Amino acid sequence: MPASEPIANPSSSPSPDPVMPANAARPVAVVIVAAGSGSRAMRAGEAPKQYRPVAGVPVLERTVSAFVSYPRVTDVVCAISSEHAGLFQPIADRFAGHPVFRGGVTGGATRQSSVRAGLEALARAGFDGHVLIHDAARPFLTHAVIDRCLARLTEASAVVVSLPVVDTVKRADADGRVEATIPRQGLWTAQTPQGFRFGAILEAHRRAAAADRDDFTDDAAVAEWAGLEVRVALGDPANIKLTTAEDFERMNATLARPLDDIRVGTGYDVHSFEPGDHVTLCGVKIAHTHKLNGHSDADVALHALTDAILGALGDGDIGQHFPPTDMRWRGAASEVFLKDALARVTARGGLIAHCDISLIAEAPKVGPHREAMRARVADILGLTIDRVGVKATTNEKLGFVGRKEGIAAIATATVRLPS
Repeated sequence: MPASEPIANPSSSPSPDPVMPANAARPVAVVIVAAGSGSRAMRAGEAPKQYRPVAGVPVLERTVSAFVSYPRVTDVVCAISSEHAGLFQPIADRFAGHPVFRGGVTGGATRQSSVRAGLEALARAGFDGHVLIHDAARPFLTHAVIDRCLARLTEASAVVVSLPVVDTVKRADADGRVEATIPRQGLWTAQTPQGFRFGAILEAHRRAAAADRDDFTDDAAVAEWAGLEVRVALGDPANIKLTTAEDFERMNATLARPLDDIRVGTGYDVHSFEPGDHVTLCGVKIAHTHKLNGHSDADVALHALTDAILGALGDGDIGQHFPPTDMRWRGAASEVFLKDALARVTARGGLIAHCDISLIAEAPKVGPHREAMRARVADILGLTIDRVGVKATTNEKLGFVGRKEGIAAIATATVRLPS
């Protein structure tokens, strides 16, 4: 199949959001449960809900973006249905090459078996750390909720992100007759992500499968059955699960508000020449007498553009997120960095409206490759080509560029975010 195996709060309730200890930075993997049919949200001829767009972006793409842009996440795998491989492929293509995205694994007939498939894939890859299990149909997850979940996970083997019940709860019979009022003190409604120490939840799922228990409605219930201590972390009312067609209509209406927080970021990068036979600019290989020196593929244009996007977000720079001391990025294609910046925009409900790149070089000539470069950047960012500018100039033989010692790039990016 096209999907790839992964390489790898009431005052009487306990405080749900402790401060993250400094020594808590264990690797974090994510299993996104996306194998369901989503029939309650479907009308005739519609795709399953995890592949339907909300404000123009597929639900699963929004969900993946929330995790791949979280700094501590090292692995993201989607458990999908084999029948949805064709629907999943565009999502896989969007995040292809991203350093933490591991693609998809085939899920099972139930949510529980799908989660187990994702966990087993991580186990085969030798993963050991914390794991977050999240419903694909909760695409509005914030990093603040992930923070609270992981902070609580330093205190217990299992954590369920939850909201305290604030409404009066009634129990009624099949005919709608009220039988009792349920005290709401201590009651919480469960959301996802649910966080676990990896070895503990993997063993719990294996034990449940061996006992033919495949009827649990969430992973916290599996953990409870296995005798693990489960604690709550404060969720977010906005972290809703899209369940019905009406949910989609409401969220489309909500997200139709103008993206009127318009920001412009700038980026600058420079790389020197070294012996070689080509340079890579905007993801396009161009034959040349030298290549650019760098830890990755030294694509000076994409590096500048990545920094421009991060600057518009106020989210650090490329060196902060992909330090040159990290050997994972040795020789990496720079589109990996640009896709990560795009995911950060998407996770905040925004979009990239336009980008412009200026290359400063005496050689090679950019003109013959300009349209290919524009097309490649447009493809990486999911833009129409008229929203991408690429141009070049010489340095009039002045400075290191004029002496043909390297290439510099300046980029701007216009990002639109919800206010």
